[in-house]
Amino acid sequence: MSKKNLKVVLFTTIGIILIVMAVFMFNFFTKVDSATKTFDTYKNKWVKQDFKTMYSMLSVKTKETITEKEFVDKYNAIYSGIEAKSISINVENEDKIKEGNKKAINIPFSIVMDTAAGQLKMPGYQATMVKEEVNNKKQWTLVWNEKMIFPSMEAGDKVRVEPEVAIRGEIYDRSKKPLAINDLIVTIGIKPITFIKNKDANISQMAKILDIDASVIENKLKDNENSDQFIPIINILRSEKVKIDGVMKLDGVIPNKTKGRVYPGGEALGSLIGYIKPITAEELQKNSSKGYNSFSLIGKAGLEQVYEDKLKGENGATIYISKQNNNNKVVILKKESKAGENITLSVDSELQKKIYEGMNKEPGASAAINPKTGEVLALVSSPSYDTNAITTYVSNTQKAEWEKAGDPFNNRFKAVYSPGSTFKLITAAVGLEQGKIKPSELINIPGNEWQPDKSWGLNKVTRVGEPRESVNLQDAFVYSDNIYFAKAALNIGKEEFIKGCNNFGIGQKLPINYPIANSQVANGNNIKNDVALADTGYGQGEVLMSPLHLALSYSAVVNDGNIMSPTLESLNEKVKAKVWKANAISADNIKFVKDGLTGVIDNPNGTGHAARVDGQALAGKTGTAELKKDDKDKAAEENGWFICMDTVNPKIVVSMLMENVKEKGGSHHVVPIVKGVMEYYLNKTLK
Repeated sequence: MSKKNLKVVLFTTIGIILIVMAVFMFNFFTKVDSATKTFDTYKNKWVKQDFKTMYSMLSVKTKETITEKEFVDKYNAIYSGIEAKSISINVENEDKIKEGNKKAINIPFSIVMDTAAGQLKMPGYQATMVKEEVNNKKQWTLVWNEKMIFPSMEAGDKVRVEPEVAIRGEIYDRSKKPLAINDLIVTIGIKPITFIKNKDANISQMAKILDIDASVIENKLKDNENSDQFIPIINILRSEKVKIDGVMKLDGVIPNKTKGRVYPGGEALGSLIGYIKPITAEELQKNSSKGYNSFSLIGKAGLEQVYEDKLKGENGATIYISKQNNNNKVVILKKESKAGENITLSVDSELQKKIYEGMNKEPGASAAINPKTGEVLALVSSPSYDTNAITTYVSNTQKAEWEKAGDPFNNRFKAVYSPGSTFKLITAAVGLEQGKIKPSELINIPGNEWQPDKSWGLNKVTRVGEPRESVNLQDAFVYSDNIYFAKAALNIGKEEFIKGCNNFGIGQKLPINYPIANSQVANGNNIKNDVALADTGYGQGEVLMSPLHLALSYSAVVNDGNIMSPTLESLNEKVKAKVWKANAISADNIKFVKDGLTGVIDNPNGTGHAARVDGQALAGKTGTAELKKDDKDKAAEENGWFICMDTVNPKIVVSMLMENVKEKGGSHHVVPIVKGVMEYYLNKTLK
């Protein structure tokens, strides 16, 4: 082949290759995604609620009818209002969609999403996809109108949500007396345009009657003086008739009745029942899956918080379309609200009030239980607060009382304390079970101070009262002999002592849904040395117990050695009595412990003799817990304890702690208070 022909062939081949490449590149850069693939991208953005990207995929004509801001705002408003989440979009009959060379194609689909009214399953959607030139490029876009929000929606229609707030469950005591109920309260408000005609005098009088600062009213009036709209000032109980009648005499004052949470139990039950308040943003986020919204009320303290999940119920809602052309409603989805569960407590509210009254707002805590069933009859923290003041308004007088009381919001019954000599029951039970204590054996203990040897240095165990050289278990209980129980603990040994305490549940979480602090025998469950072991034997050292746990421990004495599982709910088909700790005290040893605790009250020399009640068989134990930093601390305060129970057909165990009793007679300050409680309750149960 000539060079000339070779060049022709070569140029011809190169030309063909260039043409093929050009065609390929043209096809590559002008290829149009399929309609279904484009819609798949669109629906993925929809699931993520990326409305801005969704708008960018709309057809040219659609964008002439709605701006990006209008589009994004519309979706945000609707989806936020209906609380849309967990969106799923499914194309229907996808295999039957034939695109071919069509310039328009319809894609049927359905949507499933979670909303404020429950799960919405909405079929009947249709996406119209069109092939058009956008920015000199062929591509599929979506024709949008309001039917893409809901199939029955048209331009001008509005999506509405009508919430139906669940009725909160109520709380009752064992006799069905109300403790937390939904009832009418009064909102005292003003009509400014009328009220300001005698502004200064009205503000002064209103503040005086309601016992609030004038600034509260002035701040509410600010920038609203010419308004004829109702402006709320305070919420108040309907029972406050004197205050309501007083402010109603002022021009422009208006009362409105509204539903609210009312607590008939008053101050004695405040710490136990707690209260509800508006949910915070943090709480809303934490409970995002539980049906709350920004207007929800939620339990903040006490049983209102403990039983929140049962009490709150389940909110309902109706999502509907308000039609522009005829004002009709087209219901999209409706969910009926479900009322919260009413709770009947094991608590005897009258006993609770009696205990609180006896404590006279002095700082302390008390627990009362039925030893046979484990039912909690009372849990008292003193001083406490009237929950109604939290949910209505706090008067100036109330503020002053709270400041004087110290800290009424410190819930003492859920805390743990040094039990002092009340712990001697447990030391005795452990020693008896392990054969380290022989009930009738006389222990020789001369003097009021003791140490095993000089290796203890300055550490000594001290007893109170006249020296008693020969002491048995009965004497040790009656006289509350620290040395006897210190020696018993040393004989038992650290490891065995801890094991024995575990039989009473010490160091374990109480099986009750109220957040009571855990007891302990020592920090880290480790008694560091013999001095600490001796101190622990008579309830000092690092041992800590709650009033409820102590009451439960003593209940074993009158319940065949068993400790019942504590419950705050009245026994019924769902809530049954059950044993928590079986044989905490064996049948062979119950008598020795019971006799000792009975002697504490019956014996004229007993530390609890002042609690004796004619005609009643009682047993108990006093305890004084010294709060010393060390042995040199002579100015330390003391807490006083007394635990008491009836022993024939037993109905109640009462455990009480009073703080700061050093100048009040120590534990002897507590004894008459508990005696009054026992007399009241036992006489009541005989009726």
